[in-house]
Amino acid sequence: MSGAADGAQETAPAGGPVTLGAVIDVLDRAYPPSLAQSWDSVGLVCGDPDEPVESVLVCVDATAAVVDEAVRSGAQLIIAHHPLLLRGVDTVGAHTPKGALVHRLIRSGCALFTTHTNADSADPGVSDALADALGLTVTGPLDPLPSPALDKWAVMVPAADAHRVRAAMFGSGAGRIGDYDSCSWSVEGDGQFRPLAGADPAIGSVGALEHVRELRVEMVAERAVRAAVLAALHTSHPYEEPAYDLIELAPRPTARGLGRIGELAREQSLEQFTEHVAQALPATSWGVRAAGDPARRVRRVAVCGGAGDSLLAAAAASGVDAYVTADLRHHPADEHLRAGGPALVDVAHWASEFPWCAQVGGVLEGAFGDRLAVTVADVRTDPWTVSAGASHGD
Repeated sequence: MSGAADGAQETAPAGGPVTLGAVIDVLDRAYPPSLAQSWDSVGLVCGDPDEPVESVLVCVDATAAVVDEAVRSGAQLIIAHHPLLLRGVDTVGAHTPKGALVHRLIRSGCALFTTHTNADSADPGVSDALADALGLTVTGPLDPLPSPALDKWAVMVPAADAHRVRAAMFGSGAGRIGDYDSCSWSVEGDGQFRPLAGADPAIGSVGALEHVRELRVEMVAERAVRAAVLAALHTSHPYEEPAYDLIELAPRPTARGLGRIGELAREQSLEQFTEHVAQALPATSWGVRAAGDPARRVRRVAVCGGAGDSLLAAAAASGVDAYVTADLRHHPADEHLRAGGPALVDVAHWASEFPWCAQVGGVLEGAFGDRLAVTVADVRTDPWTVSAGASHGD
């Protein structure tokens, strides 16, 4: 899996004061906003990107207690996982609980930035942090995102004009592969055509069979820029009717996506593994509970930070021995086990995402070093605060 901190370093300024805008650039590279779900709300909630930032507080939830800690410590930025403002927000008036927090943040000179489902699908992201806390060696995502939809272009062009056509297609967005641009491949061949009545050929004459030394120039481009690439091809190509192939490529799985699959260093029983999870994550009133045979052997594990019952089918299909996530419901869990799915380990939502806070700290430290002080909030923002005695079933 690639390192978010490594990529973030490339965007960090070399020296001088760190601005909020520079921090946002690093976070957006580590957790691209394009990965966020359509219903989500991520990014800057309040704050001025041009203002300097010396101290950052990272948390799962921007609660009143976390804001208190930020104000008390003099932090100029809170980075939260869960959005403060999400659905149905039509006011941030100070008479509302969330509006009051926004007003207090602004008065205190503290910005708020959230990275939610984009951090869930990033590589590394929330589930990588959870897997690392549990001591798993990650092998890939549980529900991988496909690569961007790609076209493959193959253009037949006279060899003398190939450079101009390549350059135009590159300029329209074609030929980009990962961290490389201007990528293409070509092979020489014999082009044959006969202009018919009404044609205005750039080479040859109407009615005469023509042979031209041509190159077949190939490159890929994201499907989103297809119209621009086609326009560039036609504008730069010397022929009245350019010959080209346009092939839609099959999507490829990527290292990004929800959840992660990994392996424990040593096999454990489900009972032992459940205790291991409890020891690895911060304590909560919710605790840690498991569903399945306590003696079941566990080595290969799927994890998903946050609510993960939507990935029960993916966990079952992955062939893992156990699936660790949060907010599992009775009926989906019961039906999953009846169908022979892997054992389930259910933890508190907040606890499953808390390890990500340290990951964010690593991203910022890698980008800015000691120019930016980063602290993980020591406030437990899990809403469950009281628990009663639990008993084990037979």
